[in-house]
Amino acid sequence: MKYNSEKWYIRAQKNFRAMFHILVHEINEIFKDRGVVIITLIAPLVYPLLYCGMYKNETLIDVPVGIVDMSHSSISDEYTRKLDATRDLFVFNRYTDLHQAKNDFYSGKIHGIIFIGSDFSKNINTGKQAVVSVYSDMSSFMYYRAMALATNYVALEIGEKIQAQRLSSLGYTDKQTSMSISPVEYESTILFNQGMGFASFLMPAILILIIHQTLFFGIGMAAGTAREENRFNEFVSPTLHRGKIYRVVFGKSLAFFFMYLLLSVYIIGIVPEIFGLPQTANPVTIIEFIVPFLLATIFFSMTLSVFNPSREAQLILTLFFSLILLFLSGISLPQSNIPWFWKIFSYLFPATFGIQGYIKINTMGASVNEIQFELIALWIQTVVYFALATVVYYWQIRKGSKKVKNNIYE
Repeated sequence: MKYNSEKWYIRAQKNFRAMFHILVHEINEIFKDRGVVIITLIAPLVYPLLYCGMYKNETLIDVPVGIVDMSHSSISDEYTRKLDATRDLFVFNRYTDLHQAKNDFYSGKIHGIIFIGSDFSKNINTGKQAVVSVYSDMSSFMYYRAMALATNYVALEIGEKIQAQRLSSLGYTDKQTSMSISPVEYESTILFNQGMGFASFLMPAILILIIHQTLFFGIGMAAGTAREENRFNEFVSPTLHRGKIYRVVFGKSLAFFFMYLLLSVYIIGIVPEIFGLPQTANPVTIIEFIVPFLLATIFFSMTLSVFNPSREAQLILTLFFSLILLFLSGISLPQSNIPWFWKIFSYLFPATFGIQGYIKINTMGASVNEIQFELIALWIQTVVYFALATVVYYWQIRKGSKKVKNNIYE
C-alpha cells in the first residue's frame, strides 16, 4: 500500500511538472505573437473603456422637436411650455404648418414633430377628447422613448388639472376631487435600473461578451499560428504532449485561465465602478460564477480551435458570432419569446449563460442559489467541452504524428 501511494505521488508530481511546463510554454507563445497579445491583453483592456465611454450619457435629454400648433390657444401654449420644460424634449421651433416642420425633420434639425390640431381647445372646452399627433424619428428607439415619455406625462398632467377644475366647479371638495381623479393610489418603483439608462441595461451583457469573444479569438488565433509555423502542420509538438493529452489541455487552458481571471477583475469589477454602472453583486458570488464561465469558454474555444486552419479564419468566426450571441443571450429579446430552436442553439455557447447569470448577479443582486440554472449549465459545459477538447486534441495530435512518420519514411 505504501509503495502504491509513493508511486501515485511520483506520477502526480511528474504530471504537475509537465502541465506547468506546458503552461509556461503557452504563456511564452502568447507573448511572442503580437496578434494574440493585442486580442487577449490589449483588447480586453481597451474595449470596455471604449464601449462604456460611448454610452456614458445613458439617456437622451433635450431631444429637439418641432411644434405645429394650429389651435393657438392658451391650453395649447401651456402644453408646449410643459413639453419644453421636461428633461426629455427641447422645443426647437414652432411652425405655422406641417410642411415647414417636415423640411427641418428631413434635414435632421429636429427628431420629432408634435401636431396640435385646430380643434384642440374646442374639444377640451366641450368635454370631448382632444388629440395630439406625435411623429417620431425611428432611426433610433431612444428618440421615440423620449417623445413618448414626455408627451404622455404632460398630457396626463394637463388632463388631471382640467378634470380637477371641472369637478371643483360642480361643488366637489378638494378631498372628493382627489378621490375622483385618483381612486386608487399607486406607487411606481423601477427595479434595478432606476435611471432607465441605456448603458446600465446593455453594458453588463457587452462586458461578458468581450471576455467570451476575445478568449475565443485569442485561443483560435494561437492555434492557427501554431499550425502555420510548423512545417508538418502539427497542432501540438510531440515534445509537449508525450502521449498525455490531458496535460496539454490542462496546461494550455490554465495559461488563459489565470490571465483572464485577472482581466475579469478589471472588466467586471473596475470598469463598472469607473462609469457608475450597477454593481450589487457579492464579490464571492462573482468569483463562484466567473470561474466556471472562464473554464467553459476556454474549453469551448479550444475545441473549435482544432478545426481552425489559419489565423484569419478565427477572425471571420468571431465577427460572425458576435451579434448572434448578443441577440441569443436574451438581452434584446426575452428568452421566453425566442423560438425553441434558437433557444436550444444558444445553450451551446457559454456566453448565453454567462450574460444571463452576470445580469442576475450584478444588476439584480441575485445570490448563488438564485443562479443555480446558469451555474449548473456552465459546469456541465466545462465538463463536456473539456472532454471534447481532449478528444479532438488527441485526434489532431495523432494526425500530425502520422504526417511526421510519413515524411521520415519518404
